[in-house]
Amino acid sequence: MTLPQTFASLSVPNYRRYFIGALSGNTGQWMSMTAKSWLMLVELTESNATMLGWLTAVMFIPTLVLTPFGGLLADRLPKRNIAMVTQSAMCLSAITLSVLVISGWIRIEHVFALALFDGMVSSFDNPARQAFVSEMVGPDRLSNAIGLNSASFNAARLIGPGVAGFVIAAVGTGYAFAVNAAGFLILILMLARMRNSELFILPPRDANRGRGVAEGFRYVIRRPDLTLLFIIGLMMGTFAFNYGITNTLMSTAVFDRGPGEYGMLGSVMGVGSLTGALLIARRARPRIRHIFVYLIVFCLSAAASALAPNFYVFCALMVPLGFSAVSIMVTANSMVQISIAPEVRGRVMALWGLVIIGLTPVVSPVLGRIGDIWGARVAIWCCTGPIVLTLLGVSWYLFINQGLRLYWSRDHHIGVRYRVTEDVPHR
Repeated sequence: MTLPQTFASLSVPNYRRYFIGALSGNTGQWMSMTAKSWLMLVELTESNATMLGWLTAVMFIPTLVLTPFGGLLADRLPKRNIAMVTQSAMCLSAITLSVLVISGWIRIEHVFALALFDGMVSSFDNPARQAFVSEMVGPDRLSNAIGLNSASFNAARLIGPGVAGFVIAAVGTGYAFAVNAAGFLILILMLARMRNSELFILPPRDANRGRGVAEGFRYVIRRPDLTLLFIIGLMMGTFAFNYGITNTLMSTAVFDRGPGEYGMLGSVMGVGSLTGALLIARRARPRIRHIFVYLIVFCLSAAASALAPNFYVFCALMVPLGFSAVSIMVTANSMVQISIAPEVRGRVMALWGLVIIGLTPVVSPVLGRIGDIWGARVAIWCCTGPIVLTLLGVSWYLFINQGLRLYWSRDHHIGVRYRVTEDVPHR
């Protein structure tokens, strides 16, 4: 089966099954995230952004504690089996939330309890599924598969929030959670249909690395190139992905919009995100200089969104924001996965999962409080400033280590030169 380079991994039957299931599951998840924000901010509280921030924190607090153990488990047990168990648990959680909302029994404490449960399960699900990608496609197609995974996630972002807004307006919030449960079921079915004989399971090259949760951390610290990527992931995860708070506040408090328009923001952002993911999937070799360019686009777009004069300008800016944010994270993810040893893949990817969550459990409540007191625009500025500092740090790295030089060409244009270096080191 011959496919264009962008979709090359879909020629692998196991990955094709996974991609179909993940697209269904991700669409349901985006519907659920949109519905949870609406449920908490509009239906259960009186536009209390602080409570919404605490909900985000509760989802991520167990992840900070348990994810390293999830990575260790992924290095020791079959990753597909772990994913099937965790997806089943999250499916039951979605069914429970749907029943509670539809029946009218839902309370704030129910939402928080289920969010805590989902965070605990995700701590084991995310490392296993991230590390499982290499076993589905093998090393030659790994970068392409990571890009397609992100494309699946962002195609779901394109579809999910808009559908959620429509479902909320048409039949109620609870039915959005029911669709999420159905998405989990499809992914579980696709995982069950995979063939173990066609997986690319590589034997570890260093048996001594198979011991201990902390080995993933030590492995990253010994590698300055990985450390830089993890710092970028930490800053982006902490400050760049707070759309559940900032977009909700801008939509309701600043522009006085309803659920349909709020859902549209996520879908429009998905257009840019999907474009970025597909672009990365086409690229054979990711480089740090690409991250540099995407950081510039993100900073400019975020600053402009804080100044947006109306809802439609704000909505349009979601395209470059989504494009640049996803391009940064997928490029960094690809560079990490391509360069790590298979025997520590689960633990390193668990650590990657931690840093892209960042300090969200701490920042989200503070950001919600800032939004309540000083407004949504100030909250956006508080998220943009640290990413500008990250851009300055990457710029310094490129100037010092990769010989980045700006020059004025004869035809009066600014040009850029690099010293040729290896961005993706040997494992």
